[in-house]
Amino acid sequence: MVFEINPKRQRYLPPETELDERFILTGGPGGQHVNRTETGVQLKFDPGASDLLSAEVQQRLVKLAGSRADSQGVITIEARSHRSQHRNRIEARERLAELIERAHQRPRKRIPTKPSRTAKKKRLEAKRQHAQVKRKRAKPRLDE
Repeated sequence: MVFEINPKRQRYLPPETELDERFILTGGPGGQHVNRTETGVQLKFDPGASDLLSAEVQQRLVKLAGSRADSQGVITIEARSHRSQHRNRIEARERLAELIERAHQRPRKRIPTKPSRTAKKKRLEAKRQHAQVKRKRAKPRLDE
């Protein structure tokens, strides 16, 4: 069975020369076999050293990566959910390609808006009703 990366994301995948791949031990199902074989994949990619990404995309990529990026901006993706090393390699590349694809999309600029007059009215009316309900729950006071 051959597993291939999604063709739509293939174009976002950096060349193999820019990727650093290590194999690691993983837990989970597999019995004793899992303690002896390195099926997990640790994929490292340095967007700053890549010629394919613009500076703007590099910044967005590191920001999107969050805790997966270290202080130098190197992104580390670990895939260890499958029992097969090959499937974990494909998954790690898929996740990296998805991250790069999301970094290529410019975020929409937020246009600040103000609540309408009707919305303000509704909000104040809801507050008045809530206050009235609370007043009705209170113990009656003896006014003298």
